[in-house]
Amino acid sequence: MRFDQWQNGWCQAAEKCVSPNHGARPAQAQIDLIVVHSISLPPGEYGTQAVQQLFTNQLDWDAHPYFQSIRGLEVSAHFFIERQGKVWQFVSCDDRAWHAGASHYRGRGNCNDDSIGIELEGLEGETFEAAQYDSLTQLCQALKQQYPIAYLAGHEHIAPGRKKDPGPGFDWALLQKNVAWPPQYFPEF
Repeated sequence: MRFDQWQNGWCQAAEKCVSPNHGARPAQAQIDLIVVHSISLPPGEYGTQAVQQLFTNQLDWDAHPYFQSIRGLEVSAHFFIERQGKVWQFVSCDDRAWHAGASHYRGRGNCNDDSIGIELEGLEGETFEAAQYDSLTQLCQALKQQYPIAYLAGHEHIAPGRKKDPGPGFDWALLQKNVAWPPQYFPEF
């Protein structure tokens, strides 16, 4: 998959699925952070299309008992990478997706303002597929060509104590090797 063609913050290689859950970035925002998350709905189940439904406010809250615990949630990420590596995009990278919540990193708060959120289909603490690392690597490299990316962190790093994803099953060393960026781009692992 080639991630080198972009238009108005949209990666042309990704499957487009527009989320209403986004807003404008502040005028002073520097899009310099990529935040890696993990999600599966219901937790531990893959390929259900429930993540896409959640990010587009179309999830049937009564379809699974777990959904009652997240009922009414309005969230999004810029990207979602399925287990087999397929990439979905929900929000233009030029806009502010609602993925980070209360957060702080590299001396700045409210990480939604200047970050790009990438959700990996998976369960926090569990491992991820080689195809997901391949897509994530290519996507990160393409984002660095489009934006002044200087940091890459997990949700657990920008909201410690509140979030634990992607968790200990995520191979930060592999991602660092694959993207070939210097250590200062990454949290300590």
